[in-house]
Amino acid sequence: MKMKIIAVIPARYEASRFPAKLMQMLGEKTVITTTYQNVVETGLFDEVFVATDSEIIFDEIVKNGGKAVMTGQHETGSDRIAEAVQNIDCDIVINVQGDEPFLKLEPLQQLIEVFHNDENQEISLASLKIKLHEKEEIENPNNVKVITDNNGFALYFSRSVIPFHRETSYNVDYFKHIGVYAFRKHALIQFSKLEMKPLEISEKIECIRYLEYGMKIKLIETHFVGVGIDTPEDLEKARNLLSN
Repeated sequence: MKMKIIAVIPARYEASRFPAKLMQMLGEKTVITTTYQNVVETGLFDEVFVATDSEIIFDEIVKNGGKAVMTGQHETGSDRIAEAVQNIDCDIVINVQGDEPFLKLEPLQQLIEVFHNDENQEISLASLKIKLHEKEEIENPNNVKVITDNNGFALYFSRSVIPFHRETSYNVDYFKHIGVYAFRKHALIQFSKLEMKPLEISEKIECIRYLEYGMKIKLIETHFVGVGIDTPEDLEKARNLLSN
């Protein structure tokens, strides 16, 4: 039976490190409009929405011919999406970050494929990881690191360096978690009803909540390097990428 797959882009206007970043110009369009249109152009989704508590962002998407849903205020993007899709008929929900304007087709296809192959419907959530090489990137707390078991299921996420490299004679790989999620709708709704536990509160990493409640997260390795816009410097990188 064909699954109905939608994409939802959670979008806050007030970002702590870079307020109004989604409304900054990237070429001739804003960051959020660029992200939205790029997701639509993949052709992978039955529908694409922006979920926001900002009338400014809502109006920006609608005036450019897109679909937007107003939500209340939420602690996490996943909680915002859960509210937005509550009454939408769908099976799989892909969460694309509004500040990731250059996400490509292939990683999204890989996430969707996880659920086509999950015959026993054991996987609640799928996400992406990318290998880190530079010491500075590995130690940067803004980069969420992830470790997985031999089958690619998440063991833990942290802003700290994991694993700790005590045995220096053995080379170990480090992976950054990329915050693009694919949820089963029922798992997402369940997530939004669960209270935060100590590890999630401590790390400020929302997918830890799934692990604390015993749900399975499948990580897919990607080689795609985009530009997540968290700072004004990131915006300049994105503009340079666009101009090249």
